[in-house]
Amino acid sequence: MSIKKYFIFLILISLTSCYNTERNCKDFKTGKFEFVQTIDGKKMISTFERNDSIQIETFNGRTDTAAIRWVNDCEYILQKIHPKNMQEKKAINIRILTTNKNGYTFEYSFVNEDKRQKGSVTKLN
Repeated sequence: MSIKKYFIFLILISLTSCYNTERNCKDFKTGKFEFVQTIDGKKMISTFERNDSIQIETFNGRTDTAAIRWVNDCEYILQKIHPKNMQEKKAINIRILTTNKNGYTFEYSFVNEDKRQKGSVTKLN
């Protein structure tokens, strides 16, 4: 193997190892969670409890229930069961990107829309 090929091989190995992140998504299919976000400069906290097929979320004093359809262990579709308006009728696609012992980072968007946002969730129990 020439020096040039060896050097390219080492670069490729080092780059792929940076992205080899283990995800334990199954650990987060059920439980009680907290999502903190900033809206218009104010810190807002949402708590939710999830089993395999239902998520009950409380945000800003309001509780909503959504059905969950798991696409795979790290991706699911969230659909409100009793939407109050057209915006709430839109399903949300959520993809878990990384996990750790306390929570996970994720990206989400409305189904069939390209604009994705990211967030982090902490598992409370």
